[in-house]
Amino acid sequence: VQLQASGGGLVQAGGSLRLSCAASGRTFSTYAMGWFRQAPGKEREFVAGITWNGGSTIYADSVQERFTISRDNAKNTVYLQMNSPKPEDTAVYYCAADSGSLYYPSDQLDAYDFWGQGTQVTVSS
Repeated sequence: VQLQASGGGLVQAGGSLRLSCAASGRTFSTYAMGWFRQAPGKEREFVAGITWNGGSTIYADSVQERFTISRDNAKNTVYLQMNSPKPEDTAVYYCAADSGSLYYPSDQLDAYDFWGQGTQVTVSS
């Protein structure tokens, strides 16, 4: 599966932004999906994950209650709604697909088989 992330940009702290990740291929609905991010000089970190049918979601503590992951299997797209972003959320955001997690999303980088190219999110104070 090929992944294309979009929707990044400059947003003020306290605003909102929605990232999208479009997938090619007919098997999108069989993958768990995740969002990760990488800030300059830091390691890539988990942000949010969702199972193949949207039945289970998990979040990093740092984004809990502010970000929401969702998916539309009919459109082969997964979303990350970012509400009340903070300057520390500034990073390149990546979407990823995991073929092995059926009942619960993984927060581990090495669980994900396919990665998108990333989209830059910059949060101004």
